[in-house]
Amino acid sequence: MKKSSILLFTLLLSFVLVISACGNNNNNSAPSDSPNASVSASASGAASPDASKPDNSKEVKLVGYLLGEAPKGMPEVLAALNEKFKKDINATIELNYIGWGDVASKYPLVLASGEDVDFIFAADWNFYTSEANKGAFMSLDLEKMKQLMPKYMAKQNQAAFTAATVNGKLYMIPTTTPDRKVSVAVIRKDIMEKAGLAEVKKFSELEPYFAEIKKDYPDMIPLNLDSQFDLPTPYQYLLRDKIGFQGAPIDSGDPMTEGVAYDFSDPTGKIMSMLEEPMLSAQKYAAGIMKDWYAKGYVNKNPYSNKTRSKDNFCEGKSGVALGNSYDVATVMSQCKAKGIDTYIIPSLTQDGKAPQNTWTNNGVAIAANSKNADRVMQMLDLLMEDESYATTAYFGIEGKNYAVTAEGTIGLPEGVTSENNTYPPDASGFWFIDKDFFKPMADWTAEYTKHHDEVASFLTDFPYNGFTFNSDKVKTQIANMKNVSSQYASPIFIGAIKDVDSAFATLDEKLKSAGIDKVKTEVEAQAAAYLASKGK
Repeated sequence: MKKSSILLFTLLLSFVLVISACGNNNNNSAPSDSPNASVSASASGAASPDASKPDNSKEVKLVGYLLGEAPKGMPEVLAALNEKFKKDINATIELNYIGWGDVASKYPLVLASGEDVDFIFAADWNFYTSEANKGAFMSLDLEKMKQLMPKYMAKQNQAAFTAATVNGKLYMIPTTTPDRKVSVAVIRKDIMEKAGLAEVKKFSELEPYFAEIKKDYPDMIPLNLDSQFDLPTPYQYLLRDKIGFQGAPIDSGDPMTEGVAYDFSDPTGKIMSMLEEPMLSAQKYAAGIMKDWYAKGYVNKNPYSNKTRSKDNFCEGKSGVALGNSYDVATVMSQCKAKGIDTYIIPSLTQDGKAPQNTWTNNGVAIAANSKNADRVMQMLDLLMEDESYATTAYFGIEGKNYAVTAEGTIGLPEGVTSENNTYPPDASGFWFIDKDFFKPMADWTAEYTKHHDEVASFLTDFPYNGFTFNSDKVKTQIANMKNVSSQYASPIFIGAIKDVDSAFATLDEKLKSAGIDKVKTEVEAQAAAYLASKGK
């Protein structure tokens, strides 16, 4: 009996101890004077990390691709960024650049080759829709983004995600600050004066300017176009004398191709083939001018092999015009000013002085479909895009070496640094997707540029298809065929290297119809009508 009582007591005591132990394990606030409390907590923390926080215990290298060319000072700037990334998220980034002359061929190749790539610049004007349809980008989850990109998600507008959605899925992390810019051309005031031009409002008015260059500046080509960005640009500027061309067909988003389009100044949103009226007449007008300029030697004879943008050799006197936008010409104009060259800026506007608002998807980032580090990429982008210290370093470089904040609160250059020898010019690094609301005005902006900067907002107008993304699934083959046709038959029209305007368009029309442009138009019309209906229009 006594042994039974002892046994019963022992069992009861064991039971109480087990219950007590379980209770203590469920108690997250053990008394600080408990000798085992800190040990238990530490052991528990090591075994079960906070599920609400990402596991960054393993250091990773994130490989990314941007467009353009790395500034000379990029290694030092990247080292500064990586020091911060290593501390904050235990990661570093490796950056690669796709040159402007190689974008059309190399951008899709990088994504298709299975290379080690985690993130890449993405934009509606740079194959975003077509690459998303190919499965080149990773589909993104908004709930995941809320967890890993809290700064970004707190600021971003839901409309941005709607605009970036392709086939019901999100593949881009769009900028939170859509560009407030228009396409522009920059010319030299000294040559303007010699040509008898006091003012230029339209690109088509530059004939006397080009003639003066041809006569007195033998080392300068009036339109020294590169093979990618510049090649279709003068042609597009001329189109806007007659019609509100968005800058690329709505079906492919590729400025180098012909396809299906609309007039952004037309409130009805009528869809048309670019070989139908009124687009056809506008194209023949532009083609006629380009043909004349090409014949007079105003255009470089073989832009297809030129990989240097006009804006990059303008101040050196190799191009008579610098083609760009409201952002990237600021540095060009400052560099010219430092050389004693005064410049003049011509915005590309319609007859009523308007240009389309930039879309949410004009600048963004996509995560490669095969990335093994998607979570860390999102954390990195949250800091790069929406943390002021990261964004300022990425855009302006090293304080004290590449930039200095003036007493007036503007961004200037340190003593001894000029726009000519600055190794990290603003806007040159390709980080166009970061939050531009952090940026202060530049102290070296020319008076001409400041005037343009202050009036840009008045040029911008909304348009019916702002936010619309075409789903090309049903017409992928036709769009690919149209791109091939455009490369052979439209590119010569863009630069004016044709014998006869009417016959050039007759051939292009025949080839595009064989490629399937009518089927593409039908599909665009259906989706566009559904989009307008969803907006109550």
